[in-house]
Amino acid sequence: MAVDLLARDLDPRRELALLTCREMARADAAAVERGVSGTSLMEKAGSAVAAAVMESYPRQAVAVLCGPGNNGGDGFVAARHLQAAGWPVRLGLLGDRAALRGDAAWACGAWQGQVEPASLDLLEGSPLVIDALFGAGLARPIEGLAGELVDRMNRDRLTVVAVDVPSGLHGDTGEILGRAPHAARTVTFFRAKPGHYSLEGLRRCGVLGVADIGTPEEVLEEIAPRLWLNGPALWRRHLRRDDPADHKYARGHVTILGGALATGAARLAALAARRVGAGLATIAAPEAAIPVYQAAEAGNLIARCDDGEAFARLLIDERRNAMLVGPGAGLDERTHIAALAALATGRAVVLDADAITMLGRNAENFATAVRGSVLLTPHEGEFRRLFPDLAGVAGKVARVREAACRSGATVLLKGPDTVIAAPDGRAVINVHASSNLATAGAGDVLAGIATGLLAQGLGPLAAAAAAAWIHGDCALRFGRPGLIAEDLAAQMPRTLEELLAAN
Repeated sequence: MAVDLLARDLDPRRELALLTCREMARADAAAVERGVSGTSLMEKAGSAVAAAVMESYPRQAVAVLCGPGNNGGDGFVAARHLQAAGWPVRLGLLGDRAALRGDAAWACGAWQGQVEPASLDLLEGSPLVIDALFGAGLARPIEGLAGELVDRMNRDRLTVVAVDVPSGLHGDTGEILGRAPHAARTVTFFRAKPGHYSLEGLRRCGVLGVADIGTPEEVLEEIAPRLWLNGPALWRRHLRRDDPADHKYARGHVTILGGALATGAARLAALAARRVGAGLATIAAPEAAIPVYQAAEAGNLIARCDDGEAFARLLIDERRNAMLVGPGAGLDERTHIAALAALATGRAVVLDADAITMLGRNAENFATAVRGSVLLTPHEGEFRRLFPDLAGVAGKVARVREAACRSGATVLLKGPDTVIAAPDGRAVINVHASSNLATAGAGDVLAGIATGLLAQGLGPLAAAAAAAWIHGDCALRFGRPGLIAEDLAAQMPRTLEELLAAN
């Protein structure tokens, strides 16, 4: 039986849990219910921002830009702590001081310095800027004076420390509402949000710090988060360990549909599947291409497969417990039939590249074909072809969750902010990767790793999350320009050795 991550174990996911804006509001409310005052939370939040500034930069002029809500209240507290430490601070408020309410009004009252109207003048002389204008739940584009302030920060490349999020970055979707500053550091509280690890979040948050502000850890049990930052704690315990009774079939038999022309794709996937621990890997190839495959990696098995029906006949052998269809397979009926044949087995299947495109052209077949442990690994273009109506859904996590729910498959949407979602709504964001992975064949290696893990008994969400992290770690381990897809498998033994040794 396949094992999947996060079935019952709470502890490994606590540090990796990501909270939406609504869930963070629930966490704050739950903390208050347990006797932690709102002013205490704000005091610790602002103090954490000030501490991050003092630890990271030499003493210098600071402009603190405060908005009209609690984000601005955190800015008032940060300004007070910096001023008490001898830093020259100017504070500008966007809005009317008399209009402040609740904890923000308290924080303003505790500030002993001058409260200036927010203005571009505060940014003259290139001070360090604390951006406490708007928090993660901003619902409208930044315009007017606030927009001018953000534009000036970016134009003059000022050093910006953002409170919670850079103003304009939505905490849930990761989208930019009009504009947002490029921060050098961002300090958020209790847990990070999905937006921090979106593509724009990675571009604009700088160094992200998560501060403890006194929210009791047990509130996570009430919230029951269903989104996590990818990390080994989620899935490492499911990796297969050495067993004296092991044999190659016990470690799984991967079967990959090979194409006639782009033969390197299936070869890269097969090598990756074997490197990650699968016992065997067979490439099912057209007769004309068999000599090419046979002359390559000696450990890959080669089987003749001229059409989709031949692929289906190979799958009669139930020891072929994990299949990969798509990399270099070809945009033809052979690939389409092979994908449907793999799905019909009810065994573990990874669909990538050409298989996704072909199924997108035949969506009515795909909608009823998914069963068992199925993983889709599209890039953005393939995702749009398979789920064209999801283009307007705000936020990558929401799009992938909807695709997984609709298809009944686990979906891994590749990118610098890879998002993986299961049909039941559990989701993972992977940012443990390198921009050097933007090279031909890297996706084939990822698909091969995932298939190899499925062959060893991992469930699709665990396999996808582990594959994304291992894939990224291999690139980071290579650690220099010049990475090509062929380099990745060679790094894998060290990555796996360290993962298994940590248990």
